[in-house]
Amino acid sequence: MSAYDEVYLQPARANMGRMLDVAVGSMGFGLGEFYGLFLASGLARRFGAGDYALITGCSGTELAFRVAVEVQAEEPPRPRVRYRYDRSPEYWCGWALARYQWETAMTFDMINRITPIEDVRRMYDAYHEMDIRHFEDALNERRARFFRPPLRMRRMAAKLSQAQLAVISGVPVRSIQQYEQRRKDLNKAAAETVAALARALFCSVEDLLE
Repeated sequence: MSAYDEVYLQPARANMGRMLDVAVGSMGFGLGEFYGLFLASGLARRFGAGDYALITGCSGTELAFRVAVEVQAEEPPRPRVRYRYDRSPEYWCGWALARYQWETAMTFDMINRITPIEDVRRMYDAYHEMDIRHFEDALNERRARFFRPPLRMRRMAAKLSQAQLAVISGVPVRSIQQYEQRRKDLNKAAAETVAALARALFCSVEDLLE
């Protein structure tokens, strides 16, 4: 389930990209420093929930200054904003993260715990010219390592390999791999599939669902 209506996604991505671009390129903040302020301000939570006043009701430049005001309790001096014709690495970070947050409906704070903003910046050279799905796949892999799916945890506790669980449960090993990698959603699997896995692992169906 996405975080808000898709019609607002493109302006949200542009606003978040411009916010980081202005904060670093014109306001003199370090990327990690400013992003920490964004998370602490409460605006990140509102932005991620689809607050239209933030994703379409103001510009990315205004949003950058608003973050500074929220945290510093006073309006910072307004330097001359330098707009670039190309996308800066900071712009790409905001643009890509806004898409991932919308797609997953995770909070920006949780995404930052999985992949800190400095790591996202380091991914720029490798991913900025690729389809955004490659970036999303990379973050999903980190997410899978950060949050071990219940199926994987139960299987490891039972000291079974994926192949062994496949034999015992009758569920194809490829499906088990996809469930554990979150490439397929076990919550949406057929009831008999989840029940077969639960029987094989001596647990309840609810123990396997996320």
